[in-house]
Amino acid sequence: MINLDKLVRKNILSLTPYSSARDEFQGEAEVYLDANENPFNTPYNRYPDPLQLELKETISQLKNVPIKNIFLGNGSDEPIDLVMRVFCEPGIDNIVAIEPTYGMYRVAAQINNIEYIPVTLSENFDLLPDKLLKACNANTKLIFLCSPNNPTANYLGEDAIRQVIENFQGIVVLDEAYIDFSAHRGFLPELTKYPNLIILQTFSKAWGMAALRLGMAFAQTSIIELMNKVKYPYNINMLTQQKVMEALANHQQKEQWVNIILQNRQWLINELSAIELIETIYPSDANFVLVKIQQASWVYQYLVEQKIIVRNRSNVKLCNNCLRITVGTAEENAKLIAALKKLSIPSIASV
Repeated sequence: MINLDKLVRKNILSLTPYSSARDEFQGEAEVYLDANENPFNTPYNRYPDPLQLELKETISQLKNVPIKNIFLGNGSDEPIDLVMRVFCEPGIDNIVAIEPTYGMYRVAAQINNIEYIPVTLSENFDLLPDKLLKACNANTKLIFLCSPNNPTANYLGEDAIRQVIENFQGIVVLDEAYIDFSAHRGFLPELTKYPNLIILQTFSKAWGMAALRLGMAFAQTSIIELMNKVKYPYNINMLTQQKVMEALANHQQKEQWVNIILQNRQWLINELSAIELIETIYPSDANFVLVKIQQASWVYQYLVEQKIIVRNRSNVKLCNNCLRITVGTAEENAKLIAALKKLSIPSIASV
């Protein structure tokens, strides 16, 4: 068992959170004169539920996780920032994370003046738990893992992840943004086993709602209460809550999209493997593929000129000459492959 009182910043433990009008009264009434709202333009004149209870009830049923263990944020970036503000004393504590991985962990740490310690994955992008744990010290409050990882697309491995969770005395944040595209179930079914685990998931990827900015964090009740204590009162607007509720009512649509993307991913991998310029296609448990290609920066610019945008990851550690390719529609994928087939090694070598 972990002692949260020793991990949480002292000012957060003693913080009296802001109490909004919607916190003090919950229920239905005929006349609302408590929140200084404009009485016109119903329903948009009213502040949204600060705890998103109706939406959480639906998510609870979908994920088989109690409401008390769910936090909803403005994208996953909000809970990423919040856990740093809850647990890490600026200028004193540090965060350990894998490298390469999602860049926002480092940016959020820098914004919060928290030391960020990257630990390089193996050459095959595998997690090295002993190496990661060895990088931790007495001031390490958080470890960030992303699985399936971004930009490498691979699942980090359950045994390796479990070794980190079970042997670290701080909080492990496991980002599962791409778990819907993986053959692995992820760690949500094991949430109750690990009091130091925070799992992040999102509506941006498999659900196709990136524009709505809704991320989910799952953790033990005491951690969720701390995050609710620090968050801004009305962090999820009414329109986002409504649109996500509508999407959750049609869960089959999301499953259909995932199946199509998985089929398209396999087609894309098969086609890329026949292109001579491609040196390596890394295994993918996500809705994207990382490929090592000759003259990646030149190929990237060529694709831009063809009005096809991929992500050049050559500046990322271990990813030299790598492009990250999101799986698109069948038509979009076909355009990419057709453009790549027009290239030849001599034409690139002569540049």
